[in-house]
Amino acid sequence: MKRLIFLPILSILFLSFTVSAQEELDKEEGTLKKFVEIFTIHPNKKAAAADSSLYPSKIILAPIINYSPETSWGFGVGAKYLFKMRGSGDETRTSNMPLSAMYTLENQFILFSGFEIFTNREEWMIYGNFIYQDFPRLYYGIGRNTPTENEEHFNFNQVLFEPLLLKRIFTKHLFIGGGIRYNRVYNVKPKENGILDEQIFPGSSGATNIGLELAAVYDSRDNILNATKGWFMELTHGIYGKSLGGEHRFNLTRLDLKHYIKPFKNDDVLAFQFKAHISHGDVPFNELALFGSQEIMRGYYEGRFIERHLLAAQVEYRKKLIGRLGGVVFIGFGDVANRFHDFSIKNLRFSAGLGLRFLLEKRERLNIRLDWGFGKKTNNYYLNIAEAF
Repeated sequence: MKRLIFLPILSILFLSFTVSAQEELDKEEGTLKKFVEIFTIHPNKKAAAADSSLYPSKIILAPIINYSPETSWGFGVGAKYLFKMRGSGDETRTSNMPLSAMYTLENQFILFSGFEIFTNREEWMIYGNFIYQDFPRLYYGIGRNTPTENEEHFNFNQVLFEPLLLKRIFTKHLFIGGGIRYNRVYNVKPKENGILDEQIFPGSSGATNIGLELAAVYDSRDNILNATKGWFMELTHGIYGKSLGGEHRFNLTRLDLKHYIKPFKNDDVLAFQFKAHISHGDVPFNELALFGSQEIMRGYYEGRFIERHLLAAQVEYRKKLIGRLGGVVFIGFGDVANRFHDFSIKNLRFSAGLGLRFLLEKRERLNIRLDWGFGKKTNNYYLNIAEAF
């Protein structure tokens, strides 16, 4: 109850802050720029000043303060490296390498780096992520109808590394290639005599999974961090076995499809996303699909429902309100299933919500976001940097 009272107050404070900040920016736009510049490093500032063909790369440092139901309040430090390789011009989009370290009030530690790097003229793309986390999490059991009263905590450590090398082929925005995916979960500590402690299934006490991945990425977005038009499609198919050192044999297919349009003759954006997680074989616990997150099906706790397969979609309308202040409304629907043919329209779960945006960095359209998502008998707040998708 305290959280439900406190977080609406946070929304009011956030709105008051952004509006008052905008009033100040109306008087002097340079104020925020100067503030952001304090936390910005320009690695090639002198070289870019002397050579106009060089992209002025930057490393934006910032303290991290965010909130989600999975982490409670999180505090840490982050860096976002934005750059282009020497010789790249306007035909090459900005490469993005974030790195963040965060500790949360749920006694979690998370180290994350994602990367999307383009070579000159986008002939090649290096794509992937790295995660280390010491992460207590809520667990309700496996299945699409697990009751709320099943809720229990369990702890685990995870190391995930997924580098992909892709070559542009056939058309301007299509990249095809592959790589390797390493996912290790260990030090699993379930609640004594709880559901997870008593259940026995592949990977319930931890597992190491190593697979070769085939990947295709189509990316025509005009901006990686906050697109206003274009398509993004990431399709990966991983084949996991024991020959590379893994413990389980299974196949995992993942699809992330996004589309962005400007429906009117203004800066409003309509964004669409569809996600699928399809697994077959001896699938371990740490590779099952998690329903709910701060990115899709907002309002549901991440992992509220766990199963082999997941299908989910969402639509978000993004509107510029005044100056740097914007607002969004969104709706999502999806479900998990043990067998693919068990999916049914009548079983879909829905989520909806609204949010505020404050433009932190104009050139890359980097926003601070505050979302309030609702699901069936649940609602949650999310405070973070960058869009949900």
